[in-house]
Amino acid sequence: MKLKLYLPALILALAVAAPALATENYVIDTAKNHAFIQFKIKHLGFSWLLGRFNTFEGSYSFDEANAANNKVSVNIDVASIDTNHAERDKHLRSPDFFEVEKFPAASFVSTGYEATGEGKGVLKGNLTLRGVTKEIVIDVKQIGAGKDPWGGYRRGFEGVTTLHLSDYNMVKSLGPAAENVELYLSIEGIRQ
Repeated sequence: MKLKLYLPALILALAVAAPALATENYVIDTAKNHAFIQFKIKHLGFSWLLGRFNTFEGSYSFDEANAANNKVSVNIDVASIDTNHAERDKHLRSPDFFEVEKFPAASFVSTGYEATGEGKGVLKGNLTLRGVTKEIVIDVKQIGAGKDPWGGYRRGFEGVTTLHLSDYNMVKSLGPAAENVELYLSIEGIRQ
């Protein structure tokens, strides 16, 4: 008789707890280089200059059933900028551009996510760069998810957005052709 009384209470408790279990938390796998923040910008309108940030860290939460629970937080070491050219990288770290001595870090904190179907969505958030915080929108696509060979579980996404240098008070201007920076993100996270 006691079992019959406790069983409905147990089922109710599990039903209430189930939505909380749907959100998965991930750490971005930067230690094994399974995540990238890359960019391209036109060089005077003649060609594309490609680069990346080598050092960053972050985490995200993902809930397939409830997109409102999805969130992302990333911190970037701006001095780790790498365009495969030491003198150019030194100039990009200077006050003309990123001014890394005064603004050593950039950060992104999401403010909302809207699923658009077929593993795609729109991620909104605040990017702080060079002491300026602006809302940006990142088009996101889920690449895949599943167990890895080491007993963990991983989920990966890619995202693209365009930034405008003048929004972040870059002192040096290379002309209108170099105003927009296309940012590409490839993020693989390990579920915690």
